[in-house]
Amino acid sequence: MPEQSDSQKLLLQTLRGRKTDKTPVWLMRQAGRHLPEYRDLRARKGGFLELCYDPEAAAEVTMQPVRRYGFDGAILFSDILIVPHAMGQKLWFETGEGPRLSPRLVDAALSSLEAAPEHFEAIYTTIRNVASQLNDETTFMGFAGSPWTVSTYMTHGQGSKDHAVTRRYAYQDEAAFSELINAIVENTVEYLLGQIAAGVEAIQLFDSWSGSLSPAQFEKWVIAPNAAIISHIKSKCPDVPVIGFPKGAGDKLPAYARETGADAIGLDETINPVLADKNLPKDIPVQGNLDPLALIAGGEALEKSASHILRTFEDRPHVFNLGHGILPDTPIEHVEKLLTLVRK
Repeated sequence: MPEQSDSQKLLLQTLRGRKTDKTPVWLMRQAGRHLPEYRDLRARKGGFLELCYDPEAAAEVTMQPVRRYGFDGAILFSDILIVPHAMGQKLWFETGEGPRLSPRLVDAALSSLEAAPEHFEAIYTTIRNVASQLNDETTFMGFAGSPWTVSTYMTHGQGSKDHAVTRRYAYQDEAAFSELINAIVENTVEYLLGQIAAGVEAIQLFDSWSGSLSPAQFEKWVIAPNAAIISHIKSKCPDVPVIGFPKGAGDKLPAYARETGADAIGLDETINPVLADKNLPKDIPVQGNLDPLALIAGGEALEKSASHILRTFEDRPHVFNLGHGILPDTPIEHVEKLLTLVRK
């Protein structure tokens, strides 16, 4: 993007550490889920994965919430499991049960997978489509799953509540698990650099399941791999901000902020904003952290929660967001009310 247009992008400037007069806002999983226009498009296009790999449709889903709400950021419509799919695992979604991957890497060697880089190419085409449509005020964000979270699906072949299969595997065969993590790091770096080349201006790393790890395992399987990814990205694209989002990190969050090199830190809804402001480096932007259920509740609960977050972070760069993804039954009028609260 031309440098002169960057100065108009409130979100991009905030992620680069500038304290702005206005608070930028976007919502995780804003592309899809709660929007009727998304549900209509998905019904016409078929399954979720088919929609992800249809560049024209995926670009339309990415743009829908920007058109409706005027968010300061557009987040690429895709899925964190594109990386294992491109690494060679079979990927499909069971209705009502979520993703499935095969072979499970607790049962098969990593070397048995045959890479399928064409899956990345479809996403890059989506990005180019979106980049050609966005205005000069909206920051375009790409993303990837962090290695620990991605590994939980690759080893178990599906999601789980406690990630016990993956945690046990990491303890019992550390060498094999390290090989898997390193492979995910390598493929994620390739994928994110490709996203940047195609047109995204900032990156978010989702570690949705980092809260299931002990402190020592968190250091080994969350902090170190994310630091490696961010280091590679910064060596090639130093001006592209990276948001690190280690959901469930709790009191391990300050170490994550110090050691990964992330430009901004995403806070989930369980994090006390006051403690986060006190314990995180003063110059680092934060993102979050409204409870998605408070957004559904609306009314006084929404107003009080949003106001508390805004007051707490008024002296540092802050991106207003949810503590996790927007839920499918979120009323549109509550999102509109939230935007009024943040922007007034």
